[in-house]
Amino acid sequence: MAKKRHKVQIISCADDKRAAGRTGWIVDEAPPGELTQGRLTVKVDAFWIADVLCETSELRPID
Repeated sequence: MAKKRHKVQIISCADDKRAAGRTGWIVDEAPPGELTQGRLTVKVDAFWIADVLCETSELRPID
């Protein structure tokens, strides 16, 4: 069974300000940890913006 990817709206993003207001998908398979300083990796739905690291407070889930 395929894992469901969680779609989110990026409210703000300290990692890359251009990602704010865009949508994306959480790509982490494990809870955020020490390596990412507690942030989630988000694949942004934009060609020119690479994956970004966002705090959970910077994201809004989309159903």
